[in-house]
Amino acid sequence: MARTDNRYEKARIIGARALQVAYGAPVLIDTDQTEPILIAAEEYDDNILPFTVRRGEHQ
Repeated sequence: MARTDNRYEKARIIGARALQVAYGAPVLIDTDQTEPILIAAEEYDDNILPFTVRRGEHQ
């Protein structure tokens, strides 16, 4: 299923994943990239990140 995140959600997901990669989390794809933000963006584009965006009522 294709992602339908808006640009703010996309930025938050990629930023959070880049932080994980920067702190040593395993990379989920084969890539030639070395910068965590570029790795995270590539993972996002391949739709393999285990992040879920919850939308709905604010508490």
